Amino acid sequence: MKKHILHAVAAAVLVGAVPVAALAQNAAIVNGKPVPKARMEVLAQQLAAAGRPVTPEMQDQLREEVIAREVFMQEAQKQGLDATDDYKNQLELARQAILIRQLFENYRKTNTVSDADAKAEYDKFVAANSGKEYKARHILVETEDQANKILADLKKGAKFEDIAKKQSKDPGSGANGGDLDWASPASFVPEFSEAMVKLGKGEMTQKPVKSQFGYHIIRVDDIRQAQLPKFEEVKPQIVQQLQQQRLQKYQEDLRAKAKVE
Repeated sequence: MKKHILHAVAAAVLVGAVPVAALAQNAAIVNGKPVPKARMEVLAQQLAAAGRPVTPEMQDQLREEVIAREVFMQEAQKQGLDATDDYKNQLELARQAILIRQLFENYRKTNTVSDADAKAEYDKFVAANSGKEYKARHILVETEDQANKILADLKKGAKFEDIAKKQSKDPGSGANGGDLDWASPASFVPEFSEAMVKLGKGEMTQKPVKSQFGYHIIRVDDIRQAQLPKFEEVKPQIVQQLQQQRLQKYQEDLRAKAKVE
C-alpha cells in the first residue's frame, strides 16, 4: 500500500514539474500560449533607452503589459489581421528599421572615437578660435543715407543703444541695444570683421560699413583674449560630433558602392 502511495506522489511531482518549469521561463501562459519572460526584458530595455529606467517595483507592470499585448495580438490574429497587405508592409518596414538600427549600433561599437581623435579635433577648434574676442554693438540699416544720419546723431550725443532699439533692422541685437555679445572676428561677415578689428575699446566706426545685410555702424565696448572651454569640458560633445560624422560617411560610402538599376 505504501509503495502505491509513493508511486502516486512521484507521478504527481513529475506531472507538476512541467508547468513549474514553464512558469520559470515564461511571464505567463495566455490561452495556452506561453509568453516568454524575454519580452519583459526587451520592453524594459526599450523603456531604459527612452530615459525611463525600470525599477524592481515595476516588474508587475511589465508583466501586465506583455500579457495585455499577447491578448490583443491573439485577437488580431483570430480576426485575420496578420494576413492583410497593410500589416505585411508595416511589418517589413519595422524589420528594416530594426536591422538598420542594429547595423549603425554595431558600426559605432566597432569604430569608437579615441581620446587622441577627440584631442586632435579640439586642437583644430582652438587654432581656429584663439586670439581676441570682441564685445561689440551695431546698428544695421538699409541705406547709406540712413547710416550717415545716425552717425551724425550719435556725434551730437544721441545714445547708441536707444537708436539701435528703434532703428536697427537686426531684430536679435536691436532689441538689446545692438549688443552682439562676446564673439571672435570669424563669427561675422568679412566686411564687418575687418572694420571691427581696427577699433579700440570704446571706439566706433566713423563711416558706414557695407555688407550683404545693409549698412552697419559698429561700436566696440570691450576686447579680451578668447575664453575657450577646456578639453574635458567639451570632450563629450566632440566625441558625439565625430561619431556622427563617421556614421554619416559610412552611410554615404555604402550608398555610393551600391549597384542601383
